[in-house]
Amino acid sequence: MTDIDIVILWVDGNDPAWQKERARFAAEGDIRSVRYRDWGLLRYFFRGVETYAPWVGKVHLVTWGHLPAWLDTDAEKLRIVRHEEFIDPSYLPLFNANPLEISLHRIPGLTERFVYFNDDFFLAAPVSPERFFRYGRPKDALISNAISTGEGVGHFVLNALDILNDHFAKYATLKKSPGRFFHPAYGVEGNLRNLLLLPWSRFTGFFDPHQPQPFLKSTFEELWKVEGKRLQKTMTSRFRNCGDFSQYLFRYWQLAKGEFEPVSFSDTKYLTLTPRCIDSGEVEEALLSGKYGMVCLNDSDTIADGEPFERAKDRVKRAFEKLLPKPSSFEVDR
Repeated sequence: MTDIDIVILWVDGNDPAWQKERARFAAEGDIRSVRYRDWGLLRYFFRGVETYAPWVGKVHLVTWGHLPAWLDTDAEKLRIVRHEEFIDPSYLPLFNANPLEISLHRIPGLTERFVYFNDDFFLAAPVSPERFFRYGRPKDALISNAISTGEGVGHFVLNALDILNDHFAKYATLKKSPGRFFHPAYGVEGNLRNLLLLPWSRFTGFFDPHQPQPFLKSTFEELWKVEGKRLQKTMTSRFRNCGDFSQYLFRYWQLAKGEFEPVSFSDTKYLTLTPRCIDSGEVEEALLSGKYGMVCLNDSDTIADGEPFERAKDRVKRAFEKLLPKPSSFEVDR
């Protein structure tokens, strides 16, 4: 076991009490089911951690308050973290991951080094502590990207870049850490991106792998110290808001400071759960091929609620049962 923890945010969109609470504030923001519906895959997250990353210290499960019936709350490596334990009650209830993400350093007992998971991230093959940290620094890739609002998190990226460019000069970062700006781990495409975007003196964005992200708790503490006033506004966003900051800011800060060690993302796979993706067997291939240590299965509104969703959920769960059929020590029904 190491001094590296995992933090995962989880919400059970089927919980009637949670639905009632959300309905009280429904007029404030995005309440589409795709934001909250539960695919019933959390147990496979825990099985993956136990099977493929037994070195993990604690798993901090961040929850509004609901817990799955199968979860052993007395499991040795588990710590249940309710929102009120690290978020000021005046901001609660929250139906937005961003205020939670930018406050992760406030989780009681969290280690300096930790890996942040969304509830659609899974381990599918062995991963070592060195995959996430080396010499005490996070493993990451400084691969440039062009500015784009896009959809989903585009505004959060732009907000993060606004702060980043107030504090860092891209050429200074390059001069300080050329071996982290251009590195064989980034491959031809990654290094070409950095080269082609080099004429822009400001950071124009980064390639975001949307996979488990290693962090230093001290990065959060530093950013809150220097930019607390701007970050505080996100704490008042009960639902997603275009002005929010997210965990991307803290990742970018680590990159711009050169406080990371280069890594390749060839062991990660990102899939959007569409009918075609599921019916074609892409999910099974990603999970069972052994090629990927980390897999993200991102929900989408192309799968309608009701029978289509239940059918898709069953197909994905069957793939996980092939990969991880054995109950973990986090389950009471093992």
